[in-house]
Amino acid sequence: MEPLGSSSAPAQGKKITLNASTLSLAVMVTIFLVAVVFAANQNDVIGWLVVVISLGWLLLSAFLVFGLKRGAAKMTTQLKAATAAAASRGQGGATSPVTVDEATRNRDLKLDHSFKIIQVQTKVVNEYRVQEGAEAAGMVDRALETIEITASNARDMMKPSGRSEPMTGEVID
Repeated sequence: MEPLGSSSAPAQGKKITLNASTLSLAVMVTIFLVAVVFAANQNDVIGWLVVVISLGWLLLSAFLVFGLKRGAAKMTTQLKAATAAAASRGQGGATSPVTVDEATRNRDLKLDHSFKIIQVQTKVVNEYRVQEGAEAAGMVDRALETIEITASNARDMMKPSGRSEPMTGEVID
């Protein structure tokens, strides 16, 4: 039985990826060298044009292979750091008396934003309600539509996950 997280499958997958990228780079080098040999033997403009094009493809593939390897290594480092930070945060949170759930915090921020939108649109309605004309009526209609959409979205955020009915409970003043 292997310990958790020490599977040999990712290492094999990484080796296949490295071999494939090395193979593709070797193919591009071979194409470039063949193009140079043929261009030198024929000594014509089209042959050297093919050499320049194959050199461009070789440089592009080398840039991609080495850039992707470097990017993958950087992402692996960041993932390990994030995992370590999350693990330490999880252990530290277990001992603290109050833990704030990140999802609840994000939901509260979204709800706060929704209420701010409703407040702004209420001011728009109050401002244009006393005016006359099609423009004022259009602004009031758009503001009321925005309030309706925002309130609906906010109510959807307050529903418990997986249920289609609103939250129930006692309102405390």
